[in-house]
Amino acid sequence: MRVAIVHDYLTKLGGAEKVLQVIHKLYPEAPIYTLLYDEAGTKKQFAKNYDIRPSRLQKLPGFIRKRSRLLLSKFPNAIENLDLSEFDIVISSSNSFAHGVITNQKQLHITYCYSPARYLWDWSSQYLKENNIRFSPIGFYVRSLLSKLRIWDYYASRRTNEWVAISKTVAKRIKKYYRRDASVIYPPTNISELLTNDRKPGNYYLIVSRLTQYKNIDLAINVFNDLKLPLYIIGEGADEKRLKKMAGKTIKFLGWQSDSDRNNYIYGCRAFLFPGEDDFGLTPVEAMAVGRPVIAYRAGGATETVVERFTGEFFDDFSTTKPLKNTIIKFEKEYTKYNVTDCKEQAQKFSEEIFIKNFRDFIEEKYRKFKNEN
Repeated sequence: MRVAIVHDYLTKLGGAEKVLQVIHKLYPEAPIYTLLYDEAGTKKQFAKNYDIRPSRLQKLPGFIRKRSRLLLSKFPNAIENLDLSEFDIVISSSNSFAHGVITNQKQLHITYCYSPARYLWDWSSQYLKENNIRFSPIGFYVRSLLSKLRIWDYYASRRTNEWVAISKTVAKRIKKYYRRDASVIYPPTNISELLTNDRKPGNYYLIVSRLTQYKNIDLAINVFNDLKLPLYIIGEGADEKRLKKMAGKTIKFLGWQSDSDRNNYIYGCRAFLFPGEDDFGLTPVEAMAVGRPVIAYRAGGATETVVERFTGEFFDDFSTTKPLKNTIIKFEKEYTKYNVTDCKEQAQKFSEEIFIKNFRDFIEEKYRKFKNEN
């Protein structure tokens, strides 16, 4: 059984790349096809023991590759021109273009989906606003391009034999935009080491996130400026400079951290803050694995992992600071009710071991059925 894995981009490290590494553990001989690869951007995590095969776009000059928005119109053709004909199973790890690969009738194509591309679908209007794309000649071009990509994306979604979503939230989007049913297999969280933590919590709240506008880090900063409570922020991203200008004396930016250093900060936090909407959210699960409660926006994957009043709390609106501020004030008053054991037990439902078993069983079952029918 020859397996290939296709991943959208390998230019930065995030939750999807961690999932990719676990999928590769299941199929260590499988090459990883991708649109673009940046060894430095991925902190050399894929430099050894991986057969990375980027698309023809990798031959472009570096200054263009690092500005991937300039290549948006090129990605569909590039993904379609990947030659996967030698493989029996193709697993696409996708939140934008990977599911658009072309396979033949004798190949089983399974897509593990983080979400249909949000800038094309449910987040399209917000994407245009945040990037200040007006009704100018450039603005009309971008809108036209996004419209064409939506059409491509819908028809590309028909090429996949089986859809697997990372959460019920994502499965609903797949049904709405692609008209396809999707199984749900929660992504893996490497919590084995975290579960051994017996340190007492410190006094600071913690955010681990890419620093981009839709993560609502600015909301958290405004609230913690008002409350004068300590907040540590781990991560880097395009919004970093603006966020640092907003931050008061109680807020500390820690930049990118290695896994071990990041875990040390999770061990020491009082609670974990998740102010944005994510399709699943690995970091809240990691926080619960060390026994720390989570405060999250009530949307997306967090509603499937955090148990209200037992392993954390939710706030319902991010248009003003009041809901999050009131939630934190209430949380501080009731802090002793959150039980370390409850948090750890909830986190174990999303372990890497459970993912590996569920994903392997799913692939094997679907491949047996596919072979019998073909």
